[in-house]
Amino acid sequence: MQDFDIPDMSCGHCVRTITQAVQALDPTAEVKADLATRRLRVASTTDATSLSAAITAAGYANTTRG
Repeated sequence: MQDFDIPDMSCGHCVRTITQAVQALDPTAEVKADLATRRLRVASTTDATSLSAAITAAGYANTTRG
């Protein structure tokens, strides 16, 4: 499980956009978003660096939680 802080994630549209970006890399990825804390959890075989880059390319700054 990989965790990300996404400060600009504030609504369902944001969640859908980010989910689509992650699943474009790994269609089987499980994405769980918590809008209250603006955190994202991703279960994927794709590395965190690639996932972070995809989230950034979708328009969302993010920080990998380690």
